[in-house]
Amino acid sequence: MSATEVLARFRAEVGAAVTRARRASGEIGERNAKLRERTRDLAALARDRKVEPGGQATPADVREAARGFRTDRGLAVEQVPDATEPAAPVPAETERVTLGSSAVAGPSGQLPRVSDDDEDFSQSRILY
Repeated sequence: MSATEVLARFRAEVGAAVTRARRASGEIGERNAKLRERTRDLAALARDRKVEPGGQATPADVREAARGFRTDRGLAVEQVPDATEPAAPVPAETERVTLGSSAVAGPSGQLPRVSDDDEDFSQSRILY
């Protein structure tokens, strides 16, 4: 094989890999959007106390484990009344959701740029 053929083959393989990655990213994005929507709907049902007939409340130990999981990862924890509590409207004040840990300065001494894009996989966000 000549160098030109090897380079062409390499470029084709890289192009195919990029295409697969983009397709997978799009599919995951769609799945995550559906999951977020379903979670939002379930939270609204719990807040409004609109439970389906025959529906059972989540056991307290499972709720506590979920609350601990979200708290440990720095995620927002919405306060929803227990099944036995009266449904009094409570203003929901949650902290701004931040993904991952706090940024640290890189070798240049600068912090990575702050962005609202939660799907930013640039090198500065990964390395610093």
